[in-house]
Amino acid sequence: MRIFAILFQRNGMNKKILQIALPSIVSNITVPLLGMVDVAIAGHLGDVAYIGAIAVGGMLFNMLYWLFGFLRMGTSGLTAQALGRGEEREVARLLFRSIGIGLLISILLILFQEPLLRMAFYYIRPSIEVNNFAELYFRICIWGAPAVLGLYSFVGWFIGMQNSRYPMIVAIVQNIVNILCSLCFVYGFGMKVEGVALGTLVAQYAGLLIAVGLWLYHHGHMRRYFSRSIWFEKESMSRFFSINKDIFFRTLCLILVTTFFTSAGARQGDVILAVNTLLMQLFTLFSYVMDGFAYAGESMAGLYIGRQDLVSLRHLVRNLFRWGLGLSLLFTTVYAMGGERFLSLLTDASDVIAVTDAYLGWALAIPLTGFSAFLWDGIFIGATASRAMLWSMLSASLLFFVLYYALFPYWANHALWFSFLSYLSVRALVQYFYSRRILLKK
Repeated sequence: MRIFAILFQRNGMNKKILQIALPSIVSNITVPLLGMVDVAIAGHLGDVAYIGAIAVGGMLFNMLYWLFGFLRMGTSGLTAQALGRGEEREVARLLFRSIGIGLLISILLILFQEPLLRMAFYYIRPSIEVNNFAELYFRICIWGAPAVLGLYSFVGWFIGMQNSRYPMIVAIVQNIVNILCSLCFVYGFGMKVEGVALGTLVAQYAGLLIAVGLWLYHHGHMRRYFSRSIWFEKESMSRFFSINKDIFFRTLCLILVTTFFTSAGARQGDVILAVNTLLMQLFTLFSYVMDGFAYAGESMAGLYIGRQDLVSLRHLVRNLFRWGLGLSLLFTTVYAMGGERFLSLLTDASDVIAVTDAYLGWALAIPLTGFSAFLWDGIFIGATASRAMLWSMLSASLLFFVLYYALFPYWANHALWFSFLSYLSVRALVQYFYSRRILLKK
């Protein structure tokens, strides 16, 4: 009980952490709702191929945009540090710089959509009917790339400005617009997959317009700092690309591990694939919460580093890990008591539920083995310690694959779960050792 007494003590640091973390958690939870709404509408169109098309199309965009998540993470840390130094001009120019790079990337994605589509379908190999519908969905939604990547920049910038309420507002508006427009296009105008895609597209641009409006209303005076020369400032652009290059490759490793986890389960049969997918929902739920505290870490760590306030930085790290430990114990307890009941809500397949029992213990270990990796990621992003993040991810990913191939002949699916939990633990362990030099003694 003492750990919770310490955890929930009222102080200014915890209050500020929660002010950033709670809206971020709400924003995180709304993200999968965009995909769920599309799948739900497609599920009532009368053909299972529509569901497959939305699932394939959604997966393609998730992977594609995930690669460019550095626009959010890199912008967040750099903005928080510039804010801490009191450099308003650089704060504004970081946003303009990030938006410009995101616009360039989105133009390239639109121009090269054909080879991207062909390459993706070559590896996924959907049925002809699903392929046709998914291609239609992709060709419409790809025009949302400027809005999606632009929002990455705005969200990262707002978080760097210690403001997670605006990203929450944007996420909520996006979901409402997506629901209304998709229903209107599908049931009002008789569209099928194209109606679902158009609803998503409109929602993406609606979110961007809301973000621009909020920025203009509260930060419009920063427009005076805009200049085309910001994209030709060699030192600033070099640092921006150096940090984001590391984050890009770190994200690529993350995607490789995540997709391999799914494919390794699929190779063991439909039942094991279903079991792993269900159990990973427990990881996903936990990640929504921990990501919120990671956002608080990147926002506040960047601010304190910009101010060169190492006392507050150390205080922040201690408080974040108290929250992380307390919430991990809470999630572990809840999963232990109600995990099976939760999984039974997701499926009524008795054979899947029966096999799940053998692997539930691994899922129960996720919170305690994984929370440190989330928190260190946030702190390192705020510190713009991207090279350390990359090395920790490379080390953990390498260990994941080594352990899996070494242990699979003996442990089968247990080897996959052991490797995944080891991957989370090693990420955190390596980052901890880096933190002594990069953060706490900077």
